[in-house]
Amino acid sequence: MDNHFWSRRRDSSATSVAVIGLGRFGGALAVELARSGTEVLGVDADEDIVQSLNGVLTHVVRADSTRQAALDQLGIADFDRVVVGIGSDIQASILTTSLLKRMGVRSVWAKAISEQHGLILEQLGIEHVIFPEADMGRRVAHLVRGQMLDYVEFDRDLVVAKTTAPSEIVGRTLEESAVRRRHGVTIVKIKAADGEWHAAGASSVVGEGDTLIVIGPVARTERFAALQ
Repeated sequence: MDNHFWSRRRDSSATSVAVIGLGRFGGALAVELARSGTEVLGVDADEDIVQSLNGVLTHVVRADSTRQAALDQLGIADFDRVVVGIGSDIQASILTTSLLKRMGVRSVWAKAISEQHGLILEQLGIEHVIFPEADMGRRVAHLVRGQMLDYVEFDRDLVVAKTTAPSEIVGRTLEESAVRRRHGVTIVKIKAADGEWHAAGASSVVGEGDTLIVIGPVARTERFAALQ
């Protein structure tokens, strides 16, 4: 392995992502990126994990990410983005992210397993700290407590939810039902009986059983979904 391990093999015009740590989170993320056509280098210290993803990712190698020499040999600094999916070994996570920042990697995303872990990563200058377990827990909590079919949080008080059209707006246009004025949320998509998603406009008529994509503040979105 030499200092041009990756740069010789990648199309410089394509988006490239290195995923370090291929456990449940990192492995799923790397596979999904590869399926979407992204060039992915997977890195893990476990040979069994590396072998299981051989042929699935663009490249997958066994390496110790806490050693700068190993990262240099992999050409990590050439990647558009690097995701550190190491969770169980906090020391390895911190050492790896620290090395990546020192090497001048342009965009680093890192998984955190606790608030303290996340705080350390932020102090290292990591702009994108991911809390997958906490984020999933909040998402499921909102689904369990309400009538929403799906829920995605984009900011502290901005969510997109999938829900069934409440009876009070069925048979009326969005202009007539005044959803935005009365409920403080915006319907952006409607899935009607034909099974197709349609952009929602003022003249869109909501049918019984239609599925809606709604965007708005958390509390207002939950109240709207609970109307049914």
